[in-house]
Amino acid sequence: MCGIWALFGSDECLSVQCLSAMKIAHRGPDAFRFENVNGFINCCFGFHRLAVVDQLYGMQPIRVKKFPYLWLCYNGEIYNFKQLQKQFGFEYQTLVDGEVILHLYNRGGIEQTASMLDGVFSFILLDTANRKVFLARDTYGVRPLFKVLTDDGFLGVCSEAKGLINLKHSTSLCSKVEPFLPGHYEVLDLKPSGKVASVELVKFHSYKDEPLHAACDTVETLPSGSFDLETVKSNIRILFENAVRKRLMAHRRIGCLLSGGLDSSLVAAVLLKLMKEVNVSYPLQTFAIGMENSPDLLAARKVAAHIGSEHHEVIFNSEEGIQAIEEVIFSLETYDITTVRASIGMYLVSKYIRKKTDSVVIFSGEGSDELTQGYIYFHKAPSPEEAAEESERLLKELYLFDVLRADRTTAAHGLELRVPFLDHRFTSYYLSLPAELRIPKNGIEKYLLRQSFEDSNLLPKEILWRPKEAFSDGIASVKKSWFSILQDYIDQQVDDLLLEKAAEKYPFNPPKTKESYYYRQIFEKHYPGRSNWLPHYWMPRWVKATDPSARTLKHYKSATQE
Repeated sequence: MCGIWALFGSDECLSVQCLSAMKIAHRGPDAFRFENVNGFINCCFGFHRLAVVDQLYGMQPIRVKKFPYLWLCYNGEIYNFKQLQKQFGFEYQTLVDGEVILHLYNRGGIEQTASMLDGVFSFILLDTANRKVFLARDTYGVRPLFKVLTDDGFLGVCSEAKGLINLKHSTSLCSKVEPFLPGHYEVLDLKPSGKVASVELVKFHSYKDEPLHAACDTVETLPSGSFDLETVKSNIRILFENAVRKRLMAHRRIGCLLSGGLDSSLVAAVLLKLMKEVNVSYPLQTFAIGMENSPDLLAARKVAAHIGSEHHEVIFNSEEGIQAIEEVIFSLETYDITTVRASIGMYLVSKYIRKKTDSVVIFSGEGSDELTQGYIYFHKAPSPEEAAEESERLLKELYLFDVLRADRTTAAHGLELRVPFLDHRFTSYYLSLPAELRIPKNGIEKYLLRQSFEDSNLLPKEILWRPKEAFSDGIASVKKSWFSILQDYIDQQVDDLLLEKAAEKYPFNPPKTKESYYYRQIFEKHYPGRSNWLPHYWMPRWVKATDPSARTLKHYKSATQE
């Protein structure tokens, strides 16, 4: 996890513009570099480094002797860089996994480069010999990327939008800052003036398709075409374990978020098992957060005892959670209700990890609910086919919601997030299964995933079959949920009259509740006029929901009420 920033064709003094690059300093607390491009005095790169791989030669922009005309700034991890080196005979100059991007580009161009990368990434690649600039982002947008491109060809690119909104330009303020689409690359011509012109935007990978890099994966070819249940369960276990194993690549200490729900518990259990297999020299630290006696704390404690991790509990009260709201919204760059709610706990636990431990590479369970139909409202899907379509829609929009939350809350404290459930090969296999196999069964969501690990003894049975608990609710007590605590506080902060006139003040995505109005006010304070960064609020489907919390749905049953 790092922070990348670049400008092409700036009319303003670069020493003034580079102050914007400091807005993302939290993403890379270990080092910073600001570098002009030879021959293009109005083009430059900025880089904030979190040293996770090759601590000696990992500074960016990356340039190697073999390709002096290539400049690379990237944020991410490429898990198959050694396999690609072996397959194509690449000679690396550094130990940096991202160096493979330069070699792939030289060998086969940008499309093959983006398609062959097994990992999470956003990058800016400059080819001065051919006067091209390339931007690319991984399939699910696990690593963020924003850009602004003016009519006269001034381009700004950054890991977070906050590094672009204050850029100056002669013709106008840079107003249209927008997220770069996941699973795409863009080709831009670089003019002698340093300005650019967009040539094409190309989707290089659809999450339903087996990725091109599967051909050089470490896992053998799986039995295909057979949907025999035992074969499917075996394949799920093999691919998930492989997803965790490849993410062990790190020179810094690995930790794991643990809510005690199915997803984070599976990640933690498999992670600890594999760390033992490769003789990692330190114990796995797991981290749970919640209010006193919250369901998540109690469940996480059981899991940690079962797997034998070094477990940390972060207990917070409602006042601490409420005080964090503004800094959380500033970090997130969104006002989505459920994203803000769920981010507060994740932000506070990340703050604890940074201050109190030496864990830097943090595993988490994001992506599972979208992939394996884990949300409560999937019980109401009219048909397996519609449930499958909804799963794909959620995956497509992850970069606006859960993936955004997970990146910003951890990156705000200089941590690097790893999400094995969003492994390209694992997700494409799961989505290839018949729709009826993936739906909730016997009143239990994620039935197939739970069934696949039933005989593994990785987790206690009551955890493996624990009902879905929204993270923003599980961190609070059963008596009073986190969203109720927030709403009670906000009810005193927002006047009824303000809410009545909300649609006039905020015509795009108008707030319907005092809570959403409160978040919107804070967002507009930091990012005025940028409400289109959120196309729509996250909300359950097929139910008449007025609130995104799982606890408001009729199907919801707390484990303590069973």
